[in-house]
Order: sequence, then structure tokens, then C-alpha cells
Amino acid sequence: MRTFGLPGGPVDAIVLAGGRATRMGGVDKPAVVVGDRRMLDTVLDAVADCARIAVVGPRRGDLDGRVVQTQESPAGAGPVAALAAGLAALAGPDDGAVVVVASDLPTLDRGIVADLAARLAAEPKAEAAFAVDECGRTQFLLAAWRRRSLAARLAGLDRLTDRPMRALVPDRHTTVAVSGVYDCDTPADLARARAAHVPQPMDLDEARAAIRKTVPPLPIRTVPLVSARGATLAAPLVAAEALPRFDISAMDGYAVSGPGPWRLLDVIRYAGARSALSLTAGQAVRIATGAQVPAGATGVVRDEFVAVTGDGDAAVLHRRADAPVRDDTRRRGEDWQPSHHLAEAGTAVTAAVLSAATSAEVAELAVRGPVRAHIALTGDEIRRDGPLQDGQTRDSLGPVLPDLLWHCGVRAVADTHVPDTAAGFDTLLGGADDADVIVVVGATGGGAADQLRAALARAGARIVVGRVRCRPGGSQVTALLPDGRVVLGLPGNPLAAVATLLTMLPAVVDGLTARTPAVAVTGAVCNAADAGTAVTRIVPVGRRANGTWAADTVVRTAHLAGLIGREALALLPPDPVDGQTVELLPLPR
Repeated sequence: MRTFGLPGGPVDAIVLAGGRATRMGGVDKPAVVVGDRRMLDTVLDAVADCARIAVVGPRRGDLDGRVVQTQESPAGAGPVAALAAGLAALAGPDDGAVVVVASDLPTLDRGIVADLAARLAAEPKAEAAFAVDECGRTQFLLAAWRRRSLAARLAGLDRLTDRPMRALVPDRHTTVAVSGVYDCDTPADLARARAAHVPQPMDLDEARAAIRKTVPPLPIRTVPLVSARGATLAAPLVAAEALPRFDISAMDGYAVSGPGPWRLLDVIRYAGARSALSLTAGQAVRIATGAQVPAGATGVVRDEFVAVTGDGDAAVLHRRADAPVRDDTRRRGEDWQPSHHLAEAGTAVTAAVLSAATSAEVAELAVRGPVRAHIALTGDEIRRDGPLQDGQTRDSLGPVLPDLLWHCGVRAVADTHVPDTAAGFDTLLGGADDADVIVVVGATGGGAADQLRAALARAGARIVVGRVRCRPGGSQVTALLPDGRVVLGLPGNPLAAVATLLTMLPAVVDGLTARTPAVAVTGAVCNAADAGTAVTRIVPVGRRANGTWAADTVVRTAHLAGLIGREALALLPPDPVDGQTVELLPLPR
């Protein structure tokens, strides 16, 4: 850490971190997170070069030990009283300066603080330097004061409580124009701050975690089983009926009553039969697998354990001497009883879940999803049908994207082509209300025709993932529109698009449906060192006879031919070693 000061002394900092935040519902505003960081932490980093720092507000146990904490009296007495408390906590000579900042400035940085101190130093007659924002408003809680002047202005007031900061403003002051800095007084201000924040490039795991944490879940719906495939359980799957519902025979054989031998009745009990048959001690009846065991039966003996002597009314059933004594009855509730939890909330609704629900006599499920996607292909040069003209490229990805999405648990509900114009992208983001996620192919980079990021900014979208440290797929973007729809921007190259989709779309589904993330599939890549680079690399792999995986070392991204005959994509971490176990993304068949 370095410190800066004025010719007459050091520069200290007072951070105002109290207040009632009435326009935000009384939340602890300094602790509100913007860009994965508390606003208070952002402001403390911005004043880190000051000699001493005082935070005025409720005591916080997680602040750096060099930060002096104090509180105005009474608590909530207003910014002037808080400023006086902060100045008293930093007692010392009257020379030097004090930077005064509010804790709700999520874009404040050290450069702005240094500019304020430098302006004050450059104008010896000025008692204070105030920031002026882009709208021309003077920010009284983003300022640098001469300590002697501030103390005198505070001492000259008849009272400190519930006074506006304007009461302190001296006639001799200067200003510093600042851009991109604003306070967060309302929920709308907070939404704007979060939308404007562009995260730094992330690792793959960081990006997926950010998506799962940030994307809000969809509403819960109760739907019939036929409509639930691909959704996620929003409540446990609870059995409505026992399984089996009644005692049934597990084998072809005989239902018997008592220890035997048994007189064999001339009746066959079939599965699905609804007769009122009842056995008494010493009786037996032929029974088929799956048939309901008749009343009075004490067990079922399979065919190979018995022998029949006589016939007709004289037929007698005996247990073979070498046969074990075993009951082949499946008792009511042997698999589960009513109210048994078959699957917990957060479980993906697969074919197995639907089958189990059917067996448990559950007709409807409370779910989130299934997630619906609107596919948007970009690029004026892309053509799906008809002969290609000069400068055109065949759309080799669009026709297979619905299958790739369904592999990730997402249903494609629309497929459009977006021209490379600002209006085209604005129309896409403003419409596409038939989907929960908009999957955009291309236009994610910084080229002349790459319109997506600017369109997201115009739409007020919050950037969740700006870029990822990986190859291919580094230029991807994930954003959240104000209405909760997710935009997943894929690179335009087909292999990069597929790699990004398989890596990130499951995390989007996890967030939208509150699904429990699946355990990653892993495998040892025998030639990881040759295929890896200094950043995470996503490469096709095939399984070898010994169970390890071999990675392609040369991968072309302009087509999907490199995936032919491959079973998965491997996420090779930076500088991997041969035989290293890595995450695998199975490819759809």
C-alpha cells in the first residue's frame, strides 16, 4: 500500500456506512453486493492509499484491523453527525486532508480518490474539492476536505443531528468532474449498477458458479407427468400409494395356506384377476407372476420347489425334499409405503422419475421448467437453405442445435436469424418472450459486426459472465435481462459454440430450475500434456481400450468434423500432465 498527502500533511479517509436506507426498505446498504462484492468493500479499496481510515456505522467484525470503527450518536443522526464522529475518531493535527465518501458507490476506484486529493492540493485557497457527476450534480459525499476547514465548519454549526451536507459547504471550494460514478439510493439505482458491472474474465468453475448463484429460479408449476419431462422437481416426489399395492406373486408357482402338503384346487390365479378366491389351511392354487395372492394364503412356492401327485379333486401339492423353504410373495409396501420420498426437490425429471411417479400413483408434479430456449443465429453471411452466393457460409450448426439443447435439458421453442444490425439485436432482446433463455450464436466478440454486448447494455441486462479464460469459447457471455430471461451468447465458430453450450447451459438450467448440479463425469487423459495449454482447453477425446482417454492435439473450430467418433469433450486445466483426471462433457449421440 502507498499513501498520499498534501504539502501540509497526510490524507485520511472517512467512510460513511450507516444511514437508514429507507428508499431501499431499510436494508444494510453497505453490505449490498454489486459485482460479487459488497459496496463497502469496493469503497474501502478505493481509499486504501489513505493514511488512516475511519468507517462510521454499525460495527462490523470482518473489517481490516487498521480500519477505525465508530458510530455517530445517536445512531442514524444523519451524515453531518456521522462525519463529525469520523473526524473525532481520527484525532490528530489540523494539517493534511480528509477524503469523505459514502459507502454506496459501487464504481468508485482509487483513481477518483487520488484526483480529488490532487485537485485540493493544486488549489491552496480551496477548502474542499467535491465530485460532480455526469448529470452535473455535486456529490457532497464524494469529496476531499482540508482537515482544518472541515473541523471549523462542523464547530460552527449549532447542532449536528439531522443536518444536510449542504450546511457544511464552504464558499471557497473546487470541483472534479467524474464519470461512471453514482450512488445507490433506490432499487432502480442498484439494478443499474449491477447491469453496468462487467465482471473480469473468469475460470470455467467460477463462471458456472456465478451463473448458478445469480440466475433467479422460474416459478413453480403443477403439471401432469406427460408435461414434466426435462423439468426439475420443486417439491419432493412422495408416493401416494404403496408398491406393491397388495401382496403379489414374485414367481410362477402356487399360493399355499399352511405348512403343506396342500390339496390343489382346480383354479389358476392370473395377474389382474379380481375374483373373491380365498384359501383355507391345507389348500393351494396355481398362481402366475404378478398375480394378487388370494386371501388366506400364507406364502407362494415357486414351480421348481414343488411336485404334484394325483389329479383332479385328488391332486396334492408337495414341497420337494431338497427344496428350500422360501416365500416368493412380494408383500404390500415391500418397495415403498405411502408418503415415502422417492426423489427430493432439485432432482431432474428423467424417464426414471416419471416411471417411479407412475408406479407410486402420482399424477402431477410440482416443477420448475422445463427450460425453453429461443435460438438466434447471427451473421449476414450465414445461409441455411438454397445455393450459396459469394461471401456466404452454410449454417452447419443451426439444424443440430435443438438436439444439443435437449441433451442439456432444454427445449428449443423458436429458431430465428438475426441480421448484423443494432435494430436486429434490439428486436431480439425486446421480444423472444416465448422462452426462458435466448441462445445467441455469434456476435459475442469485439468486431465491427459483433452487436450483442452493446445490445445487452441498451436492454439494461446484467452481465453475469463477461468472458472466460478458456479455449475455445473465451468470448462467450451470459447475461440476465431485467425480466429474468437469460441470454447465453456463444462464439460463432461451431466447435467453440458447442463447447460453450455443453459447458455453460447446464449451469443455466441449474439456476433457472433450482436443480441440484450433477456430479461431474471424469476420466484420465493419457496425453493431456500434449493437448493442453497455459489456459483451460476444451478438446474432443475418445476412450481407449484400457479405459483412459486420448485427446486430439490439433482441433479445428470452424466445423464439427472433429467430433465424429469422439465420445466427450475434456476440460483440460492449464498446463496439465499426462494421465491427469479431468472433467468430461459427454457428447450427445
